[in-house]
Amino acid sequence: MRALPKMVKIETKLLLRDSATVMFGVLFPTGLLLGLGAVPALREPSPETGGLRSIDIWAPTALVFGMVMIAVQHIPAVIATYRERGILRRLSTTPAHPRSVLLAQMIVAFASVVVSAALMIFFAWAVLDIAPPERPLEFAVAFVVGYATLLGIGMISAAVARTSSAANQIGTLLFVALMFFGGAFLPRVLMPDVLREIGEFIPPGLQALTAAWSAEAGEVTATAGGQPFWLQIAVMAGIAVTASAIAAKFFRWE
Repeated sequence: MRALPKMVKIETKLLLRDSATVMFGVLFPTGLLLGLGAVPALREPSPETGGLRSIDIWAPTALVFGMVMIAVQHIPAVIATYRERGILRRLSTTPAHPRSVLLAQMIVAFASVVVSAALMIFFAWAVLDIAPPERPLEFAVAFVVGYATLLGIGMISAAVARTSSAANQIGTLLFVALMFFGGAFLPRVLMPDVLREIGEFIPPGLQALTAAWSAEAGEVTATAGGQPFWLQIAVMAGIAVTASAIAAKFFRWE
């Protein structure tokens, strides 16, 4: 494990050099929210949402864009590239075991989504007057469990993708599917009942994040018979464990 700090440092430098990941995984959620906040209609309170502004309700949605991008697109593509180029195989003959590379990659990726969330929450408050999460502990739990679930799914992609191109294609499909069923592309009120129910448990748990951020916003986005917060967390935690076990079973170093 003495090689881990060096690996973390190297992976951090590589991520910072990846302008696309920095732009879309770290900075995009903040930019997206600020861009939407520039639309006057979205800053007007509405009686239909209990006096909330559309931008208040949409803030957690902007946050999950970065989480999904990092977990299901960036990490699998990097790991598949390392496998494709024989880096993982060569590392197995050195004191720096390939597991250190995977762990370092996960640490750096998680740090990046935390930075992304912190930036978005700060600028949402400072520029758009969106209050920070009302229930920070529950928000942190939803954030960590939601990201862990995404990471487990992303690692399945990393386990089976033989090339970086294949990983990118799988990651794109996963990104679209998760964001759609999770309610990020289409307002939940416009979804069929079945999709709304499924969306309660789709990673990264947008409904749970919204409810923890603002009780009023959670009520607006929840449907009749919406699932309890901790049930959503428990189901997503189960998905995270199951997906991680599947990824570990099928993972190959070369």
